[in-house]
Amino acid sequence: MSAEKKKELQVAALENGTAIDHIPPSQLFKVAKLLGLENMNNTITIGNNFHSNKMSCKGVIKISDKFFCDEEINRIALIAPNVILNIIRDYEVVEKKTVTLPDELVGLVKCNNPKCITNNEPMPTRFDVIDKEKGTIRCHYCERKINKEDIIVK
Repeated sequence: MSAEKKKELQVAALENGTAIDHIPPSQLFKVAKLLGLENMNNTITIGNNFHSNKMSCKGVIKISDKFFCDEEINRIALIAPNVILNIIRDYEVVEKKTVTLPDELVGLVKCNNPKCITNNEPMPTRFDVIDKEKGTIRCHYCERKINKEDIIVK
């Protein structure tokens, strides 16, 4: 087996399912938690700190027989922008896309304003994404702006 082929086999091939690639290593386990992987019965492969020509080091998550809706996947752009989503059927990548932030985030982020109604009443949070490049969001209720590095995922 060639050295090039050995590199490709670091993670088992998927027959059918989803592979999430180019996850920043520091965000890999946050992505796993956000997707609720701990509650799935599917076969899941998680790899971290793989060599990447694109970003020097990356994380990968492969989930057999699971296909996420756009809303589920786009939420991970909040903590790991520019990850690549590969849809696999019969061992072939049939669709490849870069995830992007949705225009609105509901029930996903905690408002960091202690006086916000969402921190004092039993109601879901709601944020408008006001800058997708920088990851800046604004609370729909108290209008507090939150920068990407200050976001607390619920």
